[in-house]
Amino acid sequence: MTKNKTINVKGTEVTILRKGVNEYISLTDMLKAKDGDFFISDWLRNRNTVEFLGIWESVYNKDFNYGEFAIIKSKTGLNNYKISVKEWENKTNAIGLIATTGRYGGTFAHPEIAFEFGMWISAEFKIYLIKEFNRLKTEEGRRLKLEWNFQRTLSKVNYHIHADAIKENLIPAALTALQKNAIYADEADLLNVALFGKTAKEWREQNPGEKGNIRDLASLEQLVVLSNLESINALLINQNINQQNRLAKLNETAISQMGSLMNSKQLKKLK
Repeated sequence: MTKNKTINVKGTEVTILRKGVNEYISLTDMLKAKDGDFFISDWLRNRNTVEFLGIWESVYNKDFNYGEFAIIKSKTGLNNYKISVKEWENKTNAIGLIATTGRYGGTFAHPEIAFEFGMWISAEFKIYLIKEFNRLKTEEGRRLKLEWNFQRTLSKVNYHIHADAIKENLIPAALTALQKNAIYADEADLLNVALFGKTAKEWREQNPGEKGNIRDLASLEQLVVLSNLESINALLINQNINQQNRLAKLNETAISQMGSLMNSKQLKKLK
């Protein structure tokens, strides 16, 4: 888990961490906006809080420990009963609340739970928290769309370079239009096999319910590599390298570039 970003809620900097595909908002940071002494453990011992957390986990967490939850719920509200976030997490196998240590240590919650906690700070704070979080998601979505469109455009430009290389080097003048299209499709599938491990036809047969084609559902990393492969294949064609050897070189390149991009911090920030 690493620090990802922060939002400013009524003058309070609130950290957002990413864990896998999920994001968590810092309750520890949110507490800085609370007047007077108030602790997360106070919130967690409230019966309404525990009931809400139990319902949330039942909806999103198939591994939630209902037995331990029942025990905790039965003790909630008693003057001598307290439970920490770490205990709650360990006993119930909860995923909505997490306690971390280290540089970015503290208590973090799934956004839906953090919004609920925001009400304990103040109604106004909750509203601004939701507003700022939604603003962040909107900006990220817009940036990702721009990057996606750029990569699609780049892929189309490279496609023309790729097609021109095929036309100039692989298509004899005597071929019919139908035969020429067959060669273009063959070279497109060369890239598909190098990157995706299958032809467009094989993908359609394996995914009969999907709309679009294998490239329409490609990831951002795959689109970047695809545009690179088109340029590289055009160069290899111009060097008169046969298709079998080109496939081997393109596949090696795809493996290498996908490995690099999957570990790219810059690309991860766009997701």
